[in-house]
Amino acid sequence: MSYKKKVLVFIATYNEVKNIADIISSIKSQPVNPDLLIIDDNSPDGTSIEIKKMQKKFNNTFLIERDGKLGLDTAHKEAYSFALKKEYDILITMDADFSHDPNQIDLFVKNLEDSPFVIGSRYIPGGKCLMKGKRLLLSKYGNLFIKFILKIDCNEFTTSYRGFNIKKLNDFHLNLINSKGYSFFMATIVELFRRKFKIKEIPITFKDREKGYSKIPKAEIFRTLKNVLILRAKK
Repeated sequence: MSYKKKVLVFIATYNEVKNIADIISSIKSQPVNPDLLIIDDNSPDGTSIEIKKMQKKFNNTFLIERDGKLGLDTAHKEAYSFALKKEYDILITMDADFSHDPNQIDLFVKNLEDSPFVIGSRYIPGGKCLMKGKRLLLSKYGNLFIKFILKIDCNEFTTSYRGFNIKKLNDFHLNLINSKGYSFFMATIVELFRRKFKIKEIPITFKDREKGYSKIPKAEIFRTLKNVLILRAKK
């Protein structure tokens, strides 16, 4: 299957050596035949070494190595700038640990034909969140809290599985977002809403990682909820 759109998938990595070869293979095998950009924050486990091996197998797999752990927000901003510079039509961002199913990339591309922005939602009909215990409760009710406070008609604010139709987002750039860490993802939704871009949700199934470990600090969850109130005041 061939597509006229030029598609870039982006993942940020830090200590993902157990997942990286499989996620690259899965992304590059998708029907849309996307290019792949990986930004690695100097993973001490050898993630970048494994990526370089995979680059010999898959064309148009790009690696940016950074000097240290500079944060998810700056990685996503750099990816957006890369997509603009290389004149991609579509940018899809996702996690590297298989919590986001690469087999849904095609669905994102199809929905981005008519939409400027698409986000994968766990909390709409057809969506699923397979986390358990406190993590599930924090995610589910955290997103409900964000929706209630911000008064934005969206059920998902925190997942990074999302797509940008760059050609339609002509006055938007992720550099506009000032929030750091995981609050960055929520603040991106707010900025798109402010600029009156349609936010389209599509159902995804979110799984807990099977290999490696989560890098989300517990304090980040509460920092995000605090930042909701700050964004509400600005809104």
